[in-house]
Amino acid sequence: MSVVTDRKLSVKDYASDQEVRWCPGCGDYAILKTIQKLLPELGVKKENQVFISGIGCSSRLPYYMDTFGFHTIHGRAPAVATGVRLANPDLDVWVITGDGDGLSIGGNHMIHALRRNVNMQIILFNNEIYGLTKGQASPTSKVGTISPSTPDGSVDMPISPCGLALGAGARFVGRSIDTEMKQLSAVISRGYLHDGSSFIEIYQNCPVYNDGNFDYLKDKKLAADAQVVVEHGKPLLFGKARDKGLRLNRDNFRLEVLNLGDDGVSEEDILIHDETNKGLGLLLCEMTAPDFPVAVGVIYCNPGSAYVQDVYKQRIDIRSNKSKGDINKLLQSGNTWTVK
Repeated sequence: MSVVTDRKLSVKDYASDQEVRWCPGCGDYAILKTIQKLLPELGVKKENQVFISGIGCSSRLPYYMDTFGFHTIHGRAPAVATGVRLANPDLDVWVITGDGDGLSIGGNHMIHALRRNVNMQIILFNNEIYGLTKGQASPTSKVGTISPSTPDGSVDMPISPCGLALGAGARFVGRSIDTEMKQLSAVISRGYLHDGSSFIEIYQNCPVYNDGNFDYLKDKKLAADAQVVVEHGKPLLFGKARDKGLRLNRDNFRLEVLNLGDDGVSEEDILIHDETNKGLGLLLCEMTAPDFPVAVGVIYCNPGSAYVQDVYKQRIDIRSNKSKGDINKLLQSGNTWTVK
């Protein structure tokens, strides 16, 4: 976590002089603005912020942040970010990626950054399509998605980004929606305060190749029934009248939707969200419409040993127990050869 600054910053302090160039209606605009508004509220030093991205529409974001940044190669942002964080542990490192960049060619790097619990915030823009390369099906595209690469409809089962993160050992997993700026800001803020890797999936609209894909979560008439906002210690209720809830069926260990009042069901029957429960987190991550509401908020948070601190502690411990190195002695040790 960065050192706190005494200077009062504003949104303008984090906006670069580059023209923001995404398609009209792209959800990336809302995400960018949310991050630019949040950083001044965190009160951190601007010069300690580093945004690192891979390849894709989302990966243009570092250009628009007036901070340090690095537009790397396809899928390699987590690897580069790990190096940056180890080289200078005082920096706040943000990884900006997408469902294609982060889960296809970059899936391996993503998994290992999460399992190591490297100190960084990973923000994954999920539009369930490849936008930059003109609309091919991505690892998160729904079955049946028609695209240039799947003209007859995709038969691939989509990856659950949050489920993958939990399976890889992530200690913080959250999810939000591009235009839900208040909620999105709260989730990113929690992720920033987490010591280690924080993984945040954002449902993001692509107006050109997958327009309206998340309308069921955004439409005022539908959203209350389509999403459940998870909060630690609070019942998993949803619906316009908050008259629906989730319960764990202990016979098959699956979640089920209940209507309050049916067959004597009351709020006491509804499951309480425990963000430290990984098993519950996995169940919430896997919920999909139309059978279940989509879980948004902090799904899992259970801090553990963070990678950067562990690496530096190991180096200090080893050096304290060893004598000062002698390069000449090392070169003269063991088998040596004389070249004539």
